[in-house]
Amino acid sequence: MKPHQTNSLKGIAKKFGVSVSTVSRVLSGQAEKYRIGAETARTIAEFARKENFTPNPIAKGLRLRRTNTIGLVIADVINPFFAGIASEIANATRNLGYSLILSDSKGDLTLEKQAVELLWQRQVDGMIVCPASESFEHLARYAKERRALVLVDQVSPEIGLPYVTSDNFAAGKMATAHLLEHGHKRIACLQGRPTTITSRLRVQGYAAALAGRGIAFDPAIVVGDSFDEQGGYLDTKLLLQSGRDVTAILALSDPLALGALRALAEAGRRVPDDISIVAFDDQPYMAHLASPLTAIAQASLEMGAAAVKILIERMRAPDAVTTGGGVLLPVSLIPRKSVRRM
Repeated sequence: MKPHQTNSLKGIAKKFGVSVSTVSRVLSGQAEKYRIGAETARTIAEFARKENFTPNPIAKGLRLRRTNTIGLVIADVINPFFAGIASEIANATRNLGYSLILSDSKGDLTLEKQAVELLWQRQVDGMIVCPASESFEHLARYAKERRALVLVDQVSPEIGLPYVTSDNFAAGKMATAHLLEHGHKRIACLQGRPTTITSRLRVQGYAAALAGRGIAFDPAIVVGDSFDEQGGYLDTKLLLQSGRDVTAILALSDPLALGALRALAEAGRRVPDDISIVAFDDQPYMAHLASPLTAIAQASLEMGAAAVKILIERMRAPDAVTTGGGVLLPVSLIPRKSVRRM
């Protein structure tokens, strides 16, 4: 037999007159478990070491119908909130012996669809998706196929996939109530992308808090169509130029809040003396700004850890769960110095 012909499990098995499974078990350190003779195991291991032979993990994965890889589709890897979730998922999967393949949809539904399909083609064992919008039609079929897939942040309980998210309605209501308790009645809302479920629920919570104080909802001061810093900057500038009398701003993401702060500084408006502000997500830098921002804190690390836990359970027992169900994590308000009492 020529040397190159032994550079495979089948070639080594033929050389030593044993089965392919015997070679595989020896090279994966399971010789003793399967009662393979010590001499046989030593001979195969020494030969493999001498020939620098390493089993092909992809081929092994295809045989075993698992690849020890997990796919992650994130909505915006630049956003600190999503970056935190991705980091926790990477740590948790690594500790469990899985490799992670990350794809950034950049908040684009088309890119998200492409990423999900590509990851399944790569034979990932399971997938975690932070959806880009409120459209879940492309994901619904995976529930019917009992694929190991978990949704994070933007979720849809109706499609039958497990999920992890924050209590966004309570978050919007809590943030607005804090401003109302400080005497603010004209509260603008930088809503982010209104096509997302998180934005819609937070705005509903905002409206509910206003209604609880007998204050009418004014759609003219609920603005925005993105969650990024530039969106917060432009929407705040337009809000100030409109002449609408607002005493506070509720920004539904930290990047939006940063953009708002830049616009306010350019207009010579001081926080909180001239205008108050409450932000979402509470990234570490929010406490170290010139006016430390009061914020709604989401449990992003717990969100990532819970998603991995649910996914692993789903991967190990795909038929054990036939419906979705999920985890709704609580939020908390961190009061600082960006809200003035009227």
